[in-house]
Amino acid sequence: MFNRVWKFSFIRDNSSLAVSEVFFTRMVYLMQKVSGVAYLKTFKMISVGILVDDKILDFPLIDGIIINQENSHRMWILELFIDQQYEKQFEDWKASEELLEASVVISYPENEPAGFRVAVDTVQRIGENISVLLKGRLKRARTQYAEHLLEELITEGLSGEALLRRFESDMRERPRLKKDREERERRE
Repeated sequence: MFNRVWKFSFIRDNSSLAVSEVFFTRMVYLMQKVSGVAYLKTFKMISVGILVDDKILDFPLIDGIIINQENSHRMWILELFIDQQYEKQFEDWKASEELLEASVVISYPENEPAGFRVAVDTVQRIGENISVLLKGRLKRARTQYAEHLLEELITEGLSGEALLRRFESDMRERPRLKKDREERERRE
């Protein structure tokens, strides 16, 4: 399907990202669209999940990139290249102009997810897939998910092997923490 692949190297972490010509063209377009920005930081998106009814709904990525616009508004652009089966969901979110909470793993699978508050800006079909453009801000407070999860599990009375199994499982699945659910309810 794709006849050319471009490779970007990131000086900051010595990693690279191979992307299709379509993705490269889209990225160049995005950079032109954010005119007036002299410096952008880009990161490889490893995984993304959107909070829906207190559960993280994961969207398997074909490819993904995050762009820190480095502007006074501290805006970020997240582009997901995913299967078209998710098109209706993102079109609905776009139509509702709903502000979404996204959990994104950047650069390396073992990194702790970064939290973003985003809105769907664009949903574009590309072949049998879609490109979804999300715009928003990085949530300032780092959650230190592992520490909070461990504290919550101990408070629930887990210990020993049961604690270890549940901790490992929850670190993979990343369920919403009780303290985060309570904080969200206070805001609403």
